[in-house]
Amino acid sequence: MSSWFSRVALALILAATCAQTARAASYEFLAAPETDLNRVYRLDRATGEMGACQYGLTEGKVGATLCYQPGDGAGPQAQSEYSLIASHHVREGGVFRVDLRAGTMSICYVLNDTVVCTPPAK
Repeated sequence: MSSWFSRVALALILAATCAQTARAASYEFLAAPETDLNRVYRLDRATGEMGACQYGLTEGKVGATLCYQPGDGAGPQAQSEYSLIASHHVREGGVFRVDLRAGTMSICYVLNDTVVCTPPAK
């Protein structure tokens, strides 16, 4: 009987571990299409929350990672399935955030010190 309990306990531990791994892998990253911009966008695929980071120079040092937090429209959205798409326009600094379930999209870009997104539209 204890062997059965051990197997059930192991199965529960494995299920919890798999669930944590699935949650941990919920981000998507995409470089801005602008060819002279070293910015990468980050998307939480479940909530649609956006962020971005880029390389920055610092005097006398190797450099720094400059990150921009979510601003207007870039915070968590309704739970869904989100993805990022680049326009392939060589001078475009933003990316499209698409809601794969609702069919809507927003344009997200860095404005001042935050990532902002337009309201979702079809």
